Formats: sequence, C-alpha cells, structure tokens
Amino acid sequence: MIKATNQILPFQALALQIKAEVVNQANDRQEARGMIEQKIDRIAQQIAASKAFIGSNCKLVLLPEYFLTSFPMAESLTTWAKKACLEMTDPIYDRLGEIAQRNNIFLAGNAYELDPNFPKLYFQNCFVFDPSGNMVLRYRRLNWMFAPTPHDVWDKYLDCYGLEGVFPVAKTAISNLAAVASDEILFPEVTRCLGMRGAEILLHPTSEIYGQARSPKEAAKVSRPVENMMYVISANTAGIVNTSIPEVSVDGGSKILDYRGLILAETGQGESMAAYAEIDITVLRQYRRQVGMKNLLARQRWDAYTESYSQFYGYPANSMDSKVVERKHFIETQRATIE
Repeated sequence: MIKATNQILPFQALALQIKAEVVNQANDRQEARGMIEQKIDRIAQQIAASKAFIGSNCKLVLLPEYFLTSFPMAESLTTWAKKACLEMTDPIYDRLGEIAQRNNIFLAGNAYELDPNFPKLYFQNCFVFDPSGNMVLRYRRLNWMFAPTPHDVWDKYLDCYGLEGVFPVAKTAISNLAAVASDEILFPEVTRCLGMRGAEILLHPTSEIYGQARSPKEAAKVSRPVENMMYVISANTAGIVNTSIPEVSVDGGSKILDYRGLILAETGQGESMAAYAEIDITVLRQYRRQVGMKNLLARQRWDAYTESYSQFYGYPANSMDSKVVERKHFIETQRATIE
C-alpha cells in the first residue's frame, strides 16, 4: 500500500454534471471531431465559471461518463473506433490538459480510447490530468457488457502494462487518486484492488438513471467508501442529447461521499455545479490509523479469500485476443459463463 507522509490541506472537489452530446449521427471522424471540439469549448467555460463561484480552493473537477461522445448504438466496434475514439496522444487530450493547467486543477473524466498495442479494439479510459496538464492516471474499464476490456485481451495486456497498469493509483499532491467507470461501482473487487494500492479518492464518472433512492448503484456508492475508507466522487450526466433515448433518462444525482458513506453534497437534475464539497485527506489518514471496529481496512483478512478466488472462474479472460468481434460475441460469452 502507498504510504503518504506529507500533510494535505483541505480542498474543494466538484462533480460537474453536464450534458453528453452524441456523435453517432456524424458521417465520419472529421465531423465527429468538430462536435467534440465544440463540446470542449463549452466545458472550458463551465469549469472556469464553476471554479470562480466555488473559489480558488477548488482543486479537483470530475466530468461524467460519455461527456465527449455519448456511447455506440448501432455502430460496430470498428466503426465506433474510427468515428469517436481518441488516440493515446490525442490533441483532444492536450486540450483537456490545457483546461486543467489554466484552472490549476486536477481534471478527471472518461473517454473512448484506442491503443496501438491492440489494433481495431478500443477501451473506455478514466483519466486524470494534473495542474501542469499531464495525464497522471489512465484506468481502462475492466467490466463492460458490449465492448472490449483489458480482461478480454488479458495476457497481452499484462505483458504491456502489468497488474499495476490494470489497477493504477496516482499519488498526487492532493491525494492518492483512482477511478472506476459507471456500473463498475457494483463490482466491489475493482475498488478493493485500488484500495489495496492506497487509493484515497475514488473517481466515478457515470451515466445512469437517477431518482431511485434504493437503486443498486446508489447502495454501492455508500458501500464502497465504507468498505475501503475512501472518498467517492460520482459525476452523472445531465442527460444525453440528440438521441432517440429520452434525454433525462440519465440525469441527476451527482454526489460526493466521505469515508463513512455520508453524502457531503448532491445535486438534482440538469446541468449543475452544486455537487461540490470539502475533501480533508489529513483527517481521512488519521481515521485510517485509528484502532477500533470502524477501521475495516486494518481488520480485513485478505489472505483468507485468495484460495477461493483462485478455485472459481466466471467470465473468461482472453475471449477476444485482439480479434475484431461483433456485439453478439458479448452475449454469447455471457451465456456460456452462466452455463
């Protein structure tokens, strides 16, 4: 586990709830890029205005899932890769880094990304830029229904990036940052592996139904911070625009929770900067050093579970092996897993 000794002053974090605008109707990559550029122009204004309102102590901003492109619908993997996915050294990333640098913030979000090590595939990347404009975290979504993940090309992915590249934690000036995407909040093992590596803030870009107080994701957003004694920052979309899906189906409920599972800030529906709150990493680290029943990390007996995990198998690794597949592959693989 990462050990940090420097005291970090409290700061404000913001889960910025904004609309996602689809690029599905774009005829080609050039047209889609123009739409993405326009979106970034708007985001730059929203971030600057939000920080001006919250104050200079706003050090971390999280954007929701799908904020640049929305998600593939009828497109094949190959078509979506050509139309909507970013290169690892993409100029779009440069622009996001510039926004982080200009506002002196850590800027986090999520985008579809290509990787030259895996031609014709793409991954969903949770990223963080530091105030100098450098990407300090790249986490590829590990659990997904209709698209490739590192687990689908597991052996090669480990050869390229190692296990720490699968479960990355960025040790930064404001805390140890990690991320999961969307419904990965429902998979406790992912967050646990990040917590094992010292994560103190879990960034959760998402696009989900809001308004069901006892929905599985809402329960998970309380459970993950308690289990791992970490802050959770969850930014939802303010709807998805220009699609046949009703716009406000995935709108509202961005929130920040502390390491006790208490909601520090939350917003309703619509574009909003209301979900911001103070993050106190020094207090969190003190809480983690306390002796008592509440220190669940210190009470965990991780070695007791390893043999059971090694004996039972679910969704298979290496099911894609870098080959191009259609959406039916994911359904067929899940059916085989259930059997």
